[in-house]
Amino acid sequence: MQQTCFHCGQAIPEGDLILKPIEGEERSFCCHGCASVCEVIYESGMQSFYQRTPEGELLSPPPAPNKDIEFYDYDEVQEQYVNELGDRREITLMSETIHCAACVWLIEHTLAKTDGILMARVNFTNKQIKLRWDNSKVKLSDIIKTLNSIGYDATPYDASVSEAATKKANRDLLYRLGFAGFAMMNAMWFSVALYTGANEDPEYRNYFHWIQLVIATITLAYSGKPFFQGAMTSLKGRTVGMDVSISLGMLTTYLYSVWVTLHPENVGDVYFDTLIDFMFLLLIGRYLEAISKNKAVDASRRLMELQPKVARSLQDGEEKIVPVRALIKGMQILVKPGEQFPVDGQVIKGEGLVNESMLSGESREVRKQTGSKVAAGTLNVDGSMMVEVESILQNTQLGRIVHMVEEAQGSKAPIQCTADKIMPWFVTVTLSLAAFSFVFWLFNADIEFAIMTATAVLIITCPCAFGLATPMAIAVASGVSARHGILVKNGTVLETLRDMDHFVFDKTGTLTKGKMQLARFEAENHLSPAGKKATFKAVASIENRSEHSLAQALVDSICQQEDLRVSQLQEVEHFKAFPGKGVTGTVEGEKWHIGTARWFEEEDIELSFDLREHTLQRAQKAQTAVWVAKNAKVQGVLYLEDELREDAVELIARLKAQGKQVTLLSGDLQVVAQQVAEKLGGMNVIAEVLPEDKNTTIQGLQSNGEKVVMIGDGINDAPALVRADVGIALGSGTDVSMESADIVLMNNQLLSVDTAIALSNRTLRTVKQNIASSIAYNIIMVPLAMSGALTPLIAAITMPLSSLVVIGNAARIRSFFSKKAMRKRQAVHQVSESARSSKAPLV
Repeated sequence: MQQTCFHCGQAIPEGDLILKPIEGEERSFCCHGCASVCEVIYESGMQSFYQRTPEGELLSPPPAPNKDIEFYDYDEVQEQYVNELGDRREITLMSETIHCAACVWLIEHTLAKTDGILMARVNFTNKQIKLRWDNSKVKLSDIIKTLNSIGYDATPYDASVSEAATKKANRDLLYRLGFAGFAMMNAMWFSVALYTGANEDPEYRNYFHWIQLVIATITLAYSGKPFFQGAMTSLKGRTVGMDVSISLGMLTTYLYSVWVTLHPENVGDVYFDTLIDFMFLLLIGRYLEAISKNKAVDASRRLMELQPKVARSLQDGEEKIVPVRALIKGMQILVKPGEQFPVDGQVIKGEGLVNESMLSGESREVRKQTGSKVAAGTLNVDGSMMVEVESILQNTQLGRIVHMVEEAQGSKAPIQCTADKIMPWFVTVTLSLAAFSFVFWLFNADIEFAIMTATAVLIITCPCAFGLATPMAIAVASGVSARHGILVKNGTVLETLRDMDHFVFDKTGTLTKGKMQLARFEAENHLSPAGKKATFKAVASIENRSEHSLAQALVDSICQQEDLRVSQLQEVEHFKAFPGKGVTGTVEGEKWHIGTARWFEEEDIELSFDLREHTLQRAQKAQTAVWVAKNAKVQGVLYLEDELREDAVELIARLKAQGKQVTLLSGDLQVVAQQVAEKLGGMNVIAEVLPEDKNTTIQGLQSNGEKVVMIGDGINDAPALVRADVGIALGSGTDVSMESADIVLMNNQLLSVDTAIALSNRTLRTVKQNIASSIAYNIIMVPLAMSGALTPLIAAITMPLSSLVVIGNAARIRSFFSKKAMRKRQAVHQVSESARSSKAPLV
C-alpha cells in the first residue's frame, strides 16, 4: 500500500520518502518542505491545525526548492561570478527579500555559524550579500539553501538580472499600494456614513461593519503580505524585525475590529478604515524609500551603462556587429568616430583623440596612436581606430572600478558596526514599550484606547532610519566620488580619513610627474661612441621589461634621443627586477646591471671615484643617478631629472595648514630628496630606503601612535600602502599599487587627496546627522505615542518619513562635487593661502 504524506496527504512517490520524528513519533513526508512546515506547526503548538482541516481535503505542499541550484557548484558556471576558482572564493549574491536592518543581522549571524564560510557581509542599501567561502568545505548551493531555510531567496549577482528584479519588486509594491489606495477610498465612504448618523441605527451600523470587514480582510491579505512575510522570516530566524511590530499592530487592530463586528450587542467602534489607511501610508513610505535608495546608489549602474554591449568585430576583413560577450582576447574590432570603446585593448591601426573623462574625471582629450592603450567606456572623438581586444566586461578597467565601488558601498564603517549591535535590541524594546502602554491604558482608560495606543507605539518606532544612517551616506559618497575621479575602494576610510594626522608621500611619480627626462650620460673613459650607443640600446631593451616609472622614463628618453622604435629593441633574456635596487638582464650574451650605487656595492661592482663625485654634484640639482654595468664593469651613469606636479606645492601647504604632519619617503639619495622637499615648501624627509624599509617606516610611525596615510604609485610602494591606516594610489601608477590602496585617484590630481579629506568630513557629518535625526525622532515620537497623543494613522505617516529624511540627507552628498561647492572650497583655500602669505617674513 502506497504511503501518504502526514502533512499534505498526497501520495509519496517511490524513492522520495522522508522520515522525521514529530513529538517522539516517526512520520512520513513526501518532501523536506512538508517535513519542515509540520515541524514548525508542532513547535508553535498549533497541531490542532490538522484536526481543523476538512476531511478528505488535501493541503498544497510548499513550493519545491529550485532544482537547478546545484548548477551553481560547477566551476564553468561560477567563473561568470567568481574572480578566482581556488579553494577560497568570493561572490556577490542578490536577495530581494532583504528589507530592514534586522534582516542584515539575521543573515550575517546565520552564515557566520556555517562551517566553511569565511566572511558574510550584507549591504542593506542594494540588497547584496558579499560572501567569501572555502569551496573545499562547503558548496555554494548549500549556502544558498541555508539562506532559503531562513526565508531569503538568493542568486549570484548579475547587474542586468538585479536591475530587472528591482523593477519587478518595485512594480509588485506599487500594485499592492494601488490596491490599498482603492480599498481606502471605498472604506472611507462607509466611515463617512457611520460618522454622519448611520452609527446610531444598529441595523445600518452592523451592515457597514460587515462590508468594511470584507474590504479590510482582502486588503490585509494582499497589501499587507510584505509585512507578514517579513515578520515570519524574522520569527523563523528567532529574531524580531520591524515587520514584527508592524504586523502585530495591524493584526491587533484587525482582530479587535472583528470582535466588535461579531458582537454587535457590545458598544465599540471598529477601526477597519484606520487599518487600511495606515497600511496604505506604510506602503507609500516603503515604495518611496525603495525609489529613493535606487536613485541615491545607482552610480555604479550608471558607470556600467557607459560600456557598450556590442562591437564591430573584424573577421576575415569583414565587419560584423557582435555582442561584446562573444569577443575573446586577441580579436580585432573597429571603433569609429563618436563611438565608445567596448573593450580594453591596444590600438593597432589609426589614431585620434579620446575623451577619458568617465575614468579620470578630466575633460582633457588624450591622443591615441598605434601602440596606445584604450579603455572600455571612453569616447573616440575624431579618429577611426582598429583595436586588439585585451579584456571585456567585468575584467575591463571600468568593470573593475564598478566592482570596487560596489565593494565600498557594501563595506561597513566602525560607526555602522556599533549601530548593527544595537539593532537586535531595538524591536524588542519597542514590543516591551507597546505592551507596557497597553497594560497601563487598559487600567486607566478602556480597551479601545489601550489597543490604539499600543498599535501607535508598534508602528511609530522605526529602526530603518537608524540602520540606513551609515550605509546610505557611504554608498552615495563612494558612488559620486567615483564619477569625479576619486575611487573609494573601502567605505571605512570615509570615516577614518579625516582623523589621519601623518601623510607620507612617495617622491617619484607621486609628488613629481614621474615623467623623468634623461639629462645626461656620464660614461667611463674607456667607452667609445659606438659603445655608448650600444649601452643606450641595451638599457632601453632591459628597462622596457620593467613597470617602474623610472624604467619607462629611461626607455622613452633613449628612444627619442637615439631615434629608436620599441620594435627595434633587442631580445632580453633572464630579466629580473630587484625592487628599490634595480634590474638585470642578458642581451646578446652580455649580463647588464642597471640600478643604484648601493646595490652595485652589494653586488661587488667597483665604482670609480670620479663618477661618485659627479653623482654628488648632480644630486644638488635634484637629479637621480642610475648606474649601468656590463659583465660587472661600470659603463657609466645616467642622470634623470623630474618636474614637480603643479598641484604638489599647494597640496602640501593645505595639509600643513590643517595641522597634518607631512613626510617625503624616497629611495633616492638624501641630498636629492632634501632638494625636492625644499622646493615643496619644506617637509620631513626619509631617504635611501628600500621597499621593505618603507613598510617598516610606516609601521614605526604607527607604533608611535600616529595615524598614517601613504600616498604612492609604484610596485615598491605596495607593502607600505597596505600597512598604512589609509593607502592612496595614483591612477597612473601600477596595477599592484592600485590593488593595494584604499583610495585610487583615477584623475591623477594630487589635490584630490585634500578633496578626499573634505569628502570624509562631509560623509561623517552626514552620518552623525542621520543618526541624530533617527534617535531624536524616536525620543520625541515614542513618548507621544505612549501617552495616546498620536493615533496609529499619524504614526503610519511619520514612520516612513524618518527613513526618507535619512535617505534625502545622504543624497545631499551628491552636491559635494557641484560647481558651486567646488568654487566655495577653492575660495576658502585662496583666503587661507593669502593669510599665510601675509604672515610670511620679508626676506
